Amino acid sequence: MSTEVPNPLTHPTLQDVVAAADTLWPFRWQEDWDASGLAVGRPEATVQRIHLAVDPVAAVVREAVEAGADLLLTHHPLLLRGVTSVAADGFKGRTVHELVENRCALLSCHTNADSARRGVSDALIAACGVNADDAAPLVPRAGDPRAGLGRVGTLDEPVTLRELADRLAARLPATAQGLRVAGDPDRRVSTVAVCGGSGDSLFETVRSHGADVYVTADLRHHPASEAREQALGPGRRGTPALIDAAHSASEALWLPWAAADLQRLLASRGFRVAIHVSTLRTDPWDFTVRAPAD
Repeated sequence: MSTEVPNPLTHPTLQDVVAAADTLWPFRWQEDWDASGLAVGRPEATVQRIHLAVDPVAAVVREAVEAGADLLLTHHPLLLRGVTSVAADGFKGRTVHELVENRCALLSCHTNADSARRGVSDALIAACGVNADDAAPLVPRAGDPRAGLGRVGTLDEPVTLRELADRLAARLPATAQGLRVAGDPDRRVSTVAVCGGSGDSLFETVRSHGADVYVTADLRHHPASEAREQALGPGRRGTPALIDAAHSASEALWLPWAAADLQRLLASRGFRVAIHVSTLRTDPWDFTVRAPAD
């Protein structure tokens, strides 16, 4: 009498991982200007170790290679702007060569992961204290109103603007910028809108949702100044207040979610893979200098 032994989980191919990523963060949802997708790698190659990071900078690539990763999955694309050469005399070319020579593929999930459920903005609004399952997109996708850019939702209990900023400061990765805040620190806020990454194009949408505070990154002077002036206008009661984080910090909270979701989906398809989330700080700024006190 023989006992049939079930087949153990096998390692996926790169094509299998890309297909799983497309299920979680559909590539068709990326913005027209984006370059999400596979940038380096053979689809038939076996993937045993995946390294996750926000930016495909040299230090991250080195970390992935030294860890023996077969795939580096980043939020930001390496080749977002058009290039005509990947010669190793430039930093993008050196990155491509480093990856190819060490048999490490490169996959990016950028604005598609911004729009997807359990994506970048869901992780950010959860850090604010809003149940991400109850949050709605600021800009819903046609045909799928549960997905889209940004999120808006309600805190379980109102807090002051300062308390919300302190909460985020404790949960976001540390950066030289920290958090910049515009608004009355003692004003209580309840409805929170967020957009991971650059979000100053969504001010009108945030106002239309009646948000008390808007959490995003890369706020430029003129849009932020105009939003502040409008918030102080008749009937606005100082809303929305603004919390401006460093770009990479506003997106990094998604990485552990992405790792867990990707591993769970691959396992359900019969694959096993080791996934590591990088903790390297890839924000480009090193320090700030304040004016001396009088």
